[in-house]
Amino acid sequence: MDIALLTLNDFNAFLNKIFTIQISDEIQLNAELVELTQLNNYSSLEREPFSIVFRTEQKTEYYQQGIFTIVHPQKGNLDLFLSPLGFDSVGMKYEAIFS
Repeated sequence: MDIALLTLNDFNAFLNKIFTIQISDEIQLNAELVELTQLNNYSSLEREPFSIVFRTEQKTEYYQQGIFTIVHPQKGNLDLFLSPLGFDSVGMKYEAIFS
């Protein structure tokens, strides 16, 4: 799937659904898609920028930002740059921004 063609609408049906974040061949995390946010458009790009936020059940540890494979049975595999946002009462949040 070409991530350059994805829009916020492509993720609407998957809000509150579980994805897998593949950190490495040995490490995979279940992650719930918990936030979808339309961002201000400051460029002439056709696609409106947006962000998506996943939450894992990690309580005390997290992974540094980087490119990870996001796996979903219906969407397939997406290689996304994720940045850790911090912990909330459930776990660790990671954000991907599409600009």
